[in-house]
Amino acid sequence: MREFVVLGTASQVPTRTRNHNGYVLHWDGEGLLFDPGEGTQRQMIQAGVSARQITRICITHVHGDHCLGLPGVLSRMALDRVPHPVHLHYPASGEDMIRALVAVASPGADLRLHPHGGAGAVAPGLEVRPLLHRIETYGYRVAERDGRSLLPDRLAAAGIAGPDISLLQQDGKLGGVRLEDVSVPRPGQSFAFVMDTAPCAGAEELAEGVDLLVAESTFSDDDGELAAQYRHLTAGQSGALAATAHAGMLILTHFSSRYTDVGLLAEQARARSGGIPVLAANDLDRIPFPKRQRWP
Repeated sequence: MREFVVLGTASQVPTRTRNHNGYVLHWDGEGLLFDPGEGTQRQMIQAGVSARQITRICITHVHGDHCLGLPGVLSRMALDRVPHPVHLHYPASGEDMIRALVAVASPGADLRLHPHGGAGAVAPGLEVRPLLHRIETYGYRVAERDGRSLLPDRLAAAGIAGPDISLLQQDGKLGGVRLEDVSVPRPGQSFAFVMDTAPCAGAEELAEGVDLLVAESTFSDDDGELAAQYRHLTAGQSGALAATAHAGMLILTHFSSRYTDVGLLAEQARARSGGIPVLAANDLDRIPFPKRQRWP
């Protein structure tokens, strides 16, 4: 199963209808929790997300609205006796803050700390790129490898069935039949999480060609000077990022409390998205992963 669950969509200040940040990506057998702000543990209950489903926690930076919910989440994991290791990824410069948050959590979870200090892979299928914010910040990209889709009619014509199909996939050929003869390319799906940042190369690299792009939209285009001052994206800049990257779908989040109606932000993003679908997220939204991008 691949699904994106929105736990909270507010930025620095929560509102009556929007909790602090928190997002879960269900990705096959993994559950990745991104930027658990205050109240994340309760939002998980509201959204029907179990602590046992979380295998990785990914923190973009150590501003409070992106990490202060960590002790509660870890305490719940200990209470629920989560049986598997939980891997925590975060910027190395935030080491003191992360260790302080871990220290006040209830002990018992098998937590593995993974600080990173540069671009690259941090786990199989999980990469980071530096973003441009007021403190060291990284975005995340999740991707599966490209593969091939078998064609039943070609398999039948080649007389390949049952266990021989697995042998063909494993070895790439069986007798005189090659895997390419009975299949077509299948692009791997991908996901990008671009949080607090001004426009930068790292955001573009993360977003390139992804099926689902989650990007902050803290400010309206009308407040572009504030966005530049605090190193955030406007709605239009998020839309332009999705268009330049040829993303499959854009989800906007991390809204300033000054906007009671984020419909305007969605409209501004759509105006620059080049026709890419845009959704302004609400707390507790559950968003199925989009269909695979077409092979070029």
